[in-house]
Amino acid sequence: MPSSCGPAIITLGCRLNIAESDAIRGLVASRDVVVVNSCAVTNDAVAATRRAIRKARRERPDSELIVTGCAAQIDPASFAAMPEVTRVIGNSDKLNPVAWGSSEPVIVRDIARILDTAPQLAGGFEGQTRAFVEVQNGCDHACTFCAIPAGRGPSRSAGIAAIVAQVDTLVAAGHAEVVLTGVDLSSYGHDLSETPTLGDLVEAIIAATPLKRLRLSSLDPAAIDAKLFELLTSEPRVMPHAHLSFQAGDDMVLKRMRRRHSRADAVRLVERLKTARPEIAIGADLIAGFPTEDDAMAANTLALIDDCAIVHAHVFPYSPRARTPAARMPQVPPPVAKARAQGLRDAAARRHRAWLAEQIGSVTDILVERPGTRGHSPGFADVRLPPCPPGRIVTARLTHIEGDQLIGMPL
Repeated sequence: MPSSCGPAIITLGCRLNIAESDAIRGLVASRDVVVVNSCAVTNDAVAATRRAIRKARRERPDSELIVTGCAAQIDPASFAAMPEVTRVIGNSDKLNPVAWGSSEPVIVRDIARILDTAPQLAGGFEGQTRAFVEVQNGCDHACTFCAIPAGRGPSRSAGIAAIVAQVDTLVAAGHAEVVLTGVDLSSYGHDLSETPTLGDLVEAIIAATPLKRLRLSSLDPAAIDAKLFELLTSEPRVMPHAHLSFQAGDDMVLKRMRRRHSRADAVRLVERLKTARPEIAIGADLIAGFPTEDDAMAANTLALIDDCAIVHAHVFPYSPRARTPAARMPQVPPPVAKARAQGLRDAAARRHRAWLAEQIGSVTDILVERPGTRGHSPGFADVRLPPCPPGRIVTARLTHIEGDQLIGMPL
């Protein structure tokens, strides 16, 4: 962390937080402040937030320290009580300039009553080649394990025209790739008067901007309609990378999670995606050790990695969150949940490495990221390169694997 008196933004958690942190950077300008943008998706995430706060205070003993994000929204009193913390601003006000100019020690409104959202107004992501655009916030679903609706509020969407204008601004600032983010991205537009879909938004961005690469963050497999499917599988500027919120691979666990898809739905969706666009890379969120999960249920989730060709896996051992229905269900012992999570990670790592090996000898386009010696392929493979100008898309031949990276030689 910089030791100067300028602002420092520490971001934990999801891509939506990354997008919001960039907007916060503009709101705090040149103040002597540290902002910790917190995550509450698991107990470990909350603990990581507390560690980040303490570390930040040690490194910046005289700076204002403000905590925001989901953990701050859900439990503001506990963060306000930390001696390291100057102020707490909830998700309800994290993009409100008035809140950042206030001296109130705690600004946290009832998130369930927040009905507005806006795409981030930052003109570019400093030091980054890839930019994140918030198009949706909140969630109207009630998954039994999830505390995020309490931290983010109801689903609400930004208008297509404003999002297209922001993407145009980001392209003009030199960004070749934009990632659309949201808490429940697939529900985009349901709250707007014209009820556009995520497919409509993607179609508008492709038609109205010169953006070279568009990527989508996590998608609900139950909400991929025909238009979005067509764009994911046939539009070359939409990257061949679908990250799907599967969470589990067993029907009873999915039912107890209150998810809206079955195991067969997940497998069938991936089969359709891979048939239509064979190179598409599948990512997934998976939870290990959900309450009541037995060995056979865990085995079904483990098998999903191969059955759905998952090459980018985000694996979490289940963590009970206060006031959620799953916290009241019979719990799996934490050591068992952690062991199952490790098994999922090992299987995903094996699948990931096999996927990298399949690409050796192929030619692909790489978006060069800072400092200019690495980048990502359309399918989000990590590629090491000889020095190239950051921000440029280079065509490279993938020659071999070192560690978890492909090695690319520009042509």
